[in-house]
Amino acid sequence: MAVKQTKYIFVTGGVTSSLGKGIISSSLAKLLQARGFAVTIQKLDPYINIDPGTLNPYEHGECYVTDDGAETDLDLGHYERFLNCPTSQSNNVTTGRIYQSVINKERKGDYLGKTVQIIPHITDEIKRRIKILGSKGKFDLVITEIGGTVGDIESLPYIESVRQLKWEMGDRVCVIHLTLVPYLSASGELKTKPTQHSVKMLLEEGVQPDILVLRTERPLNREIRKKVALFCNVEERAVIESRDVSTIYEVPLLMQKERLDEIVIEKLKLPGNTKSDLEPWREFVKSVKNPKQTIKIGLIGKYVELHDAYKSISEAFIHAGAVNFCKVDIQWIHSETLEEGNITEILGDLKGILVAPGFGHRGIEGKIIAVRYARENNIPFLGICLGMQCAVIEFARNVLGLTRAHSTEMDTKSPDPVIDLMADQKEITDKGGTMRLGAYTCVIKRGSLASKIYHSECVSERHRHRYEFNNAYTEQFKAAGMIPSGINPDTNLVEIMELPDHKWFIGVQFHPEYRSTVMNPHPLFVNFVKAALE
Repeated sequence: MAVKQTKYIFVTGGVTSSLGKGIISSSLAKLLQARGFAVTIQKLDPYINIDPGTLNPYEHGECYVTDDGAETDLDLGHYERFLNCPTSQSNNVTTGRIYQSVINKERKGDYLGKTVQIIPHITDEIKRRIKILGSKGKFDLVITEIGGTVGDIESLPYIESVRQLKWEMGDRVCVIHLTLVPYLSASGELKTKPTQHSVKMLLEEGVQPDILVLRTERPLNREIRKKVALFCNVEERAVIESRDVSTIYEVPLLMQKERLDEIVIEKLKLPGNTKSDLEPWREFVKSVKNPKQTIKIGLIGKYVELHDAYKSISEAFIHAGAVNFCKVDIQWIHSETLEEGNITEILGDLKGILVAPGFGHRGIEGKIIAVRYARENNIPFLGICLGMQCAVIEFARNVLGLTRAHSTEMDTKSPDPVIDLMADQKEITDKGGTMRLGAYTCVIKRGSLASKIYHSECVSERHRHRYEFNNAYTEQFKAAGMIPSGINPDTNLVEIMELPDHKWFIGVQFHPEYRSTVMNPHPLFVNFVKAALE
């Protein structure tokens, strides 16, 4: 449904971080998309890193990668999974990128001797970045999620930019503020004071929210909604309840029930005569909530204490489980805990094993032991990125007899570097944004397991790595029964390794989890779960 001028929705948060601004943004976008609007979402992150690519997963969770090679916030994964549309470099903006751009302009003399200041120079650059997606003419609505919490020093320039845009664009801008209404068990009451203070802080920064979304464990009664509306200058019907639910995929249905999309359409004066088509989404949620059986699959990694470090993988398992009418019960297993002596005890009741991506030496031997257990016991196995490299190292050591085989990432002096640094990475010294990133083509060997899964001989998948399979060992691997079944046609880089004699054994250099969405579950995950069920 074409809208004459792109309209902008801003989602801010108060009281505490991790309230779920990304899920609310994604849910609203889904509802508006279901009504026929072209919608995209962007994330403004207040930290000074250029992107999350150099951040430890313990700091910031998973680093999500887009088709065009941007290393971005994990919320972009939610945006893609909900909307089934790819995001890009323009969908994630950090303070580091804003300042870098302004300083580069100053160095080139673009400001003609003026003193460079937060207002107008930084805020102008923020506004320019916000409008980039809208200026492409592809979107009726751009939803912008502002990271952090209102009141943070880091967020101030973003809130100021929203104030300016609201002043400049009038009814083309709508502000949604997400806060918490905590329940105090000692007094048996829901407390609205944190919300009142949060909105007051937003008002002090010059922004009046149009809609309030209140996160709560308990239902909000009419009295509470009325009280919040009165104190915060919003209509009572624009006070929206966002209750805790068993799966994030229920949130759009909850927001539809609360009429969030209808209120936004009214506030932005959008044509609202189309009905919302959410039936496929409802069917998916039904499958997720009512599985016919549960299956245990082990995820072997070194950041398993923080599940967000593998967010896209865990979500891909939810999508694949729904297709197979089952719930995938992920067993989060720290690779450092795995040794030859305890492997059967820890992995013995698993129906499938996934060795996760990662970097560095820590926990690598545990991953290799897990691969061996899956290979020797005919357990369905999926290795992603470093997981694929571990499968290659394990096979080289225990089948080819190259006992000191390794990756040069872990052992620069290995006599058999079956995994080696890519040629175009050898001169690179900077860490940020310098890996092989984004979507690349993979040509699949006819008749292989991969070709049966993809039903295609050419696919495009996203990457994030520096090391690759060493082609000098190709013939040895083939002769012993591990075949490269996916190759990049431009560089001859091995993308997929598999064992045809095994029940289901695939290692991929790329990250299939980035492509899995609610409406398009990734075929590798779907087939992996199916094999585990069998």
